[in-house]
Amino acid sequence: MEKTDELVGVTERPAVAPAGPPVRRVRPRPSGTAVLALAAGTAVVLLAAGTRWLDHQPAVQAWRTVCLAITVQALPFLLLGTALSGAINAFVPAELFTRVLPKRAALAVPVAGVAGAVLPGCECASVPVASSLIRRGVTPAAAFAFLLSAPAINPVVLTATAVAFPGNPAMVAARLLASLATAAVMGWLWLWLGKEEWLRPLLRPGHTGHRDGHSRWTEFRLGFQHDFLHAGGFLVLGAMAAATFNVAVPRAVLDTFSGTPWSAVLFLAVLAVLLAVCSEADAFVAASLTGFPPTARLAFLVVGPMVDLKLFALQAGTFGRAFAWRFSAATTVVAVALSVLTGGALL
Repeated sequence: MEKTDELVGVTERPAVAPAGPPVRRVRPRPSGTAVLALAAGTAVVLLAAGTRWLDHQPAVQAWRTVCLAITVQALPFLLLGTALSGAINAFVPAELFTRVLPKRAALAVPVAGVAGAVLPGCECASVPVASSLIRRGVTPAAAFAFLLSAPAINPVVLTATAVAFPGNPAMVAARLLASLATAAVMGWLWLWLGKEEWLRPLLRPGHTGHRDGHSRWTEFRLGFQHDFLHAGGFLVLGAMAAATFNVAVPRAVLDTFSGTPWSAVLFLAVLAVLLAVCSEADAFVAASLTGFPPTARLAFLVVGPMVDLKLFALQAGTFGRAFAWRFSAATTVVAVALSVLTGGALL
């Protein structure tokens, strides 16, 4: 697949035969399905209430509580995102994006980043929506800018930040500016350095947009079903990993890193990745970390919605591991750097 032309905001994709090799690569492999089934089964067993032997294991009880909290907290927004993905896939004409986005990809990136403000969801919702946008012909750079900005600058998240930091509008402004700047920079970096061969083929038979002779509601139902089941399995894996870290690391470790500004920033950035707190709730977690400087807490708020364990798992399942490793690492570096710059200027 050729790299997207840097002067085009929307990509015209050639027709793809439904029986070609790229389509077969999209189908879940038996081994992957077995892993997801095992993870889901393990989660059901450990989260099941009333299991007597678990009642006598405090660490397992804490793990179960955290894992359940992350999953339940993220599930409504995952439903919202997959529903939006299915609706875009089935009902929205592809030419709409041609009219909305600027023709130049470099301009389409910040516009898509600002458009992330209209989706009141968390990072779980943004991945399937970004995937649907790419399937409909939107240049990946713009879709990735939307993916990063949507969970960080939407009205629900900014309102929660204002409530968590009363009398501190600078924190809300700093989160908005640093998150939007990170999304735009990552979109431009993709235009400059990104390669489409890093992306898993996104076309899947019967779910790449409305086709003549097919019910739009059937297209919506099948697309929603595929995206929700696929992303839901990876959400469970990410929640299990985050719960394991939350239980295994003692609280005393937090005090060790709060002494110097740089160690505080780096520690909270890593903590945001590992805790995988939903973006609608992470402001309250950041506000509780009173021993850390404001810039470090800003890094927690900027990095978390863009790079965390469950988001990495969702990206790897949707776009492929080659993309997820590169994109997550670059996003972390850019988000930390822009948090430090924005925090130093505003906080």
